[in-house]
Amino acid sequence: MDPSILATNKGLWAVKWSFIGLMITAILQIFIVFISGSVALLADTIHNFGDASTAIPLAIAFSLARRKPSKRFSYGYGRVEDLAGIIIVFLILFSAAVAGYESVNRFLNPQPVEHLQAVVIAAIIGCVGNEVVAQFRMKVGKEIGSAALIADGYHARIDGFTSLAVLVGAIGIWLGYPIIDPLIGMLITISILKIVVDSSKLVFTRLLDGVEPEVIDNVKNITESVEGVCEVTDLRVRWIGHRLHAEINASVSPSLSVEEGHEIANAIREKLLENFSYLSGTTIHVDPLTASGECCHYGSDNSEIPHGKQKQVSSACSQ
Repeated sequence: MDPSILATNKGLWAVKWSFIGLMITAILQIFIVFISGSVALLADTIHNFGDASTAIPLAIAFSLARRKPSKRFSYGYGRVEDLAGIIIVFLILFSAAVAGYESVNRFLNPQPVEHLQAVVIAAIIGCVGNEVVAQFRMKVGKEIGSAALIADGYHARIDGFTSLAVLVGAIGIWLGYPIIDPLIGMLITISILKIVVDSSKLVFTRLLDGVEPEVIDNVKNITESVEGVCEVTDLRVRWIGHRLHAEINASVSPSLSVEEGHEIANAIREKLLENFSYLSGTTIHVDPLTASGECCHYGSDNSEIPHGKQKQVSSACSQ
């Protein structure tokens, strides 16, 4: 089976079970919110429901990614996953707004918090449940190269910390400081806003075809390590969802035949696939050393510019 399809199926599997885990956690917490009246726990529960809801756009994105490319979408539907990442960011922002409103309202209109033992139990449930989901999402996200799933995993981990903050608030109330409860709710709101900023950087970088610099370096080093490759003159790499696409210009000896150049291109592709499990598309352009690089593909005038340089590279490669 195509590795990209296996990765997509694994992403759907992770989304399904993380959604179930977070919904169970949130439902257990919402019951305690009603009987206790803790605004800090309410903020945490709202955030957990919001975190669980992020599974919906992710599931849609992974489902569309299973479709084969069409004439209109010749690169496939992987970009939908990046759009899902944007939806996730806005859902997190919405949960911050709701939690912030409830915290400020409770700060201005204090109400007693009851059943502190139940609040403590709910906080512990939230912390454990979110950390389990966070580990699960990040592990699968890193395995398949999904930025959206990794961001969602970090989101769940911060949720676990906010549940610990609820625990601190409950202890503060027990010690006779009820003001701590809405203050903890405000701190949770601030932590959610930080997640919005961090997740936005990751998601929008992918959406704008940004890629980690070390990925570029690794692709270049692996390509140049293939026998017969003298130099990588041009290299472009981008993410489309959780799949990596690379476009490579590799220069070889001009004395090689077309068939030999084709074999080198296949060797490059095979070696890249061995080292990048999330690589699903490669475009490898084999150039002679005397005219390597994109600058030599625009006409005869430009091809003379790097000619002297290529002679030096040619002699170095032959050595």
